Amino acid sequence: MMTTTDVVEVLNRLDDAKIENWLDGGWGVDALLGEQTRPHNDLDLIVSVDDVPGVCETLAGEGFQLVTGAPDSNFVLRDRRGREIDVHPVRFDAEGNGIYRMESGDHWVFPASGFAGIGRLAGRDVRCLTADVQMVNHSTGYEPGDTDFHDMRRLNAQFGTTLLPPFDGG
Repeated sequence: MMTTTDVVEVLNRLDDAKIENWLDGGWGVDALLGEQTRPHNDLDLIVSVDDVPGVCETLAGEGFQLVTGAPDSNFVLRDRRGREIDVHPVRFDAEGNGIYRMESGDHWVFPASGFAGIGRLAGRDVRCLTADVQMVNHSTGYEPGDTDFHDMRRLNAQFGTTLLPPFDGG
């Protein structure tokens, strides 16, 4: 499990190393909501592919080691306590869009405007994907689980984010 304290600790380490990062997934949603609304198994984190060596080095100092994936695509770091960080490296284009190479080799584009999200965890401002981009990410490319339905409904209730299929009940 990743607690709010764990997430803030990781973000502080990355900030100290001057590594830009954005929360995605469940913690990204909870940051936008300003509170932890459910337990989280991991932390989904977006970073520039150019910063991957620094991310790995910085977090290795905290006991995180690569357990699966590849640093040029999605990869997972885990420490001895079982805390996991799911890292999604992106390559930024000239317009500021983040190009993510998925495990399939296909590319997913995070629009530049999606990196403008600001949330709060434990009284600390954190960068995260916007509510609209979170909705698109969660409604495309995989079969959503119960936590995804919970998260998207919370974003809709707080921000009026349009519920996309399958979250719209249609």
